[in-house]
Amino acid sequence: MEKANTVAAAIPNPKDPGRVLRSLRAERGWTLAELSSRTGLPVSTLSKVENNKMTLTYDKMVRIATGLNIDIGVLFAAPQREVDTPAPLSGRRSITRADEGRVIETPVARQTYPAADLLDKQLVPLLMEVRARSLEEWGPLLRHPGEEFVLVLEGTLELHSEYYAPVHLSQGDSIYFDSAMAHGYVAANNEPCRILSVNATAEWGQRQVDARFSPQADTVLPFPRGK
Repeated sequence: MEKANTVAAAIPNPKDPGRVLRSLRAERGWTLAELSSRTGLPVSTLSKVENNKMTLTYDKMVRIATGLNIDIGVLFAAPQREVDTPAPLSGRRSITRADEGRVIETPVARQTYPAADLLDKQLVPLLMEVRARSLEEWGPLLRHPGEEFVLVLEGTLELHSEYYAPVHLSQGDSIYFDSAMAHGYVAANNEPCRILSVNATAEWGQRQVDARFSPQADTVLPFPRGK
């Protein structure tokens, strides 16, 4: 039986998610083809990620984290201990200063992940500067397990989703939605657009604290392409 949810203390440089991915895949004894079947990402894409020839976008990170059954923060945070027992349900905290957090730059968004040092989170907070000015520029809509809360911190956000017409959200507006519904973010005008997104990953968390869980291919949640 595969060893579930174990993150070795010797995981490589947290600023090198490609090496982290390669280490986690090797720990499980998986080929790139098997990881591809679990994440829905092509083998060529995974190979480029592992060799740091491709930047990890949020969509890819969600797929990889789900396929590996890990907290998304594991890909860019150095763990302080092995995670093979349930995490404590209270007493944890993480402070992220204004100029801190793991940052991922993409043409369509600048994504900053606070509390990156905490593993086994059931909430994944994300600060995003939305740079895409059109849905075409954003690209395919993304979807992932759980629910999501978005608060507009600055500017105006144009939120596109699978089942609803695009909606404009101004500074101070918020929305809570099922993140399995395909969605995408667009800056509604030429002004800066910054949002706080909090992803509720309760299903991931439950899997991670259940010592009896052994990930199988048929338990990986699908990621059908958005419209």
